[in-house]
Amino acid sequence: MKSTPYSMRNNEVYGDMTAWIAAHAGDNESDLMRLKRNLRLAREEELTARQRELLRLRYEENMTVTEIAAAIGRDKSTVSRTLSRARRRLYKCLRYGL
Repeated sequence: MKSTPYSMRNNEVYGDMTAWIAAHAGDNESDLMRLKRNLRLAREEELTARQRELLRLRYEENMTVTEIAAAIGRDKSTVSRTLSRARRRLYKCLRYGL
């Protein structure tokens, strides 16, 4: 059985970004680096502190919306809306670079 650099959790794919980059980084490495730089800048300049923190918990700590809501003492719907707004704002900032 072949081992993959990703796994499934709650119908979402979680993976090792370095493995994905290595597998897909042909001649698009400069584009990927630019996109990562722009993502970092957009997170710092376009998002609120709360949005940055929730994105960090969701995608860097791999916490579920329910876990985040319990950790910060907010409703799941509030966490979900805040994450959606943050993703939408990032997409608007980055869509032309995709």
